[in-house]
Amino acid sequence: MKILFITNLFPYPENETSGIFITKRLKELKEFDIEFKTYGIIGKDTFILKIVKYIFRKQEAGIREASIVSKGIEYNYANFKRTLMDSIYKKVFRKDLLLTYSRRLSEKISNLTINESFDIIHAHGMFDPPSGLVAKLISEKLNIPYVVTCHGSDINLAMPNNKELYNNVLEQAGKVIFVSNALLNKAKSLDYSEKNAVVIPNGVDPKIFKPLDKEKIKNELGFNKKVVGFVGGLKKIKRADKFPQIFEYISSKKDVEFLVVGDGELRENIEKECQKRNLKAKFVGRVSQDKVPYYINAMDVMILPSRNEGFGAVIIEAQACGVSVVGSSNGGIPEAIGDGGIVVEEGENFEKRLAEAVINLLENPIDSNYIREKALEYSWENIVKKEVKVYEEVLKEEEFK
Repeated sequence: MKILFITNLFPYPENETSGIFITKRLKELKEFDIEFKTYGIIGKDTFILKIVKYIFRKQEAGIREASIVSKGIEYNYANFKRTLMDSIYKKVFRKDLLLTYSRRLSEKISNLTINESFDIIHAHGMFDPPSGLVAKLISEKLNIPYVVTCHGSDINLAMPNNKELYNNVLEQAGKVIFVSNALLNKAKSLDYSEKNAVVIPNGVDPKIFKPLDKEKIKNELGFNKKVVGFVGGLKKIKRADKFPQIFEYISSKKDVEFLVVGDGELRENIEKECQKRNLKAKFVGRVSQDKVPYYINAMDVMILPSRNEGFGAVIIEAQACGVSVVGSSNGGIPEAIGDGGIVVEEGENFEKRLAEAVINLLENPIDSNYIREKALEYSWENIVKKEVKVYEEVLKEEEFK
């Protein structure tokens, strides 16, 4: 079996951890003796558009190479040209522009792979432009089936603005994989039929995410109390704007310290606000994927109060380290947490109630061995086995058409 992967989520020189859950599954796929080729799709701005973006400080990732090798996996880049007129045009005719971009990409990838033979196409992400749409167009040209995996924001944020186009892509796929039942239900609320749906979450590497010497790490980081932490992007969708308020609620009841791992547009404001409130918070910025388990192991409880989340793979990573999680009731977070933490329902006084749940877990911890055993169900080996089964089912169905 040979697979053509097309993805909106991929590493690039400035951030090799981007799309790490794609890299992880591809590494595991190698163990199944399956061949594949992977293309990350990205816009290439014209000179004039670059100047306009520079003026408004909206710079994109500066990818100049034809490919990158990350964790032993090669990603080829497929660029599509973006003009200033395109940027203006998409405000009014977004669907037409997505089709234009996708056609350009499908032609480019088809030409780059003209001498190769694939059995199936797997698209990750339905973003801008949707990789699933690119896969559909190539599928029609090569007469081979395609599979789409939806990860979160593509369905929660992008699909409501373009239901007809998205449903057309999803309904004609051999299978559509959703990383959580919550994400599938969101797609159903937008008129997706569910006829070809399957739910397979993202996974975890238990050899990397594992319990380490917590007290030793705390000492190395300068902590001497219980630690409440967060790992992820410091942006509004993660509710990072409410961290100072959440931390203050916790500190008013419990003498704890805070560890924030990640970066984003809100970081500077959050740090200043934490300092203003005299909170004991350590910000370490973005770290490489292999360093994430080190910082997670310093935590006694992790929080994920996101306003929206496809699944929340960081929850499984924390649990694989034996760390319990308090999260919001949004998206796939409750499915990921299960009984390895506490889910806090959205609503009035959310930040205060989340803080109270954190205090509850600090005072009544869940057995760390139990938490890890639960997380092992999500090993990348188990997840990729399920995805390979999907490929086999799609190819079998194709035979009987």
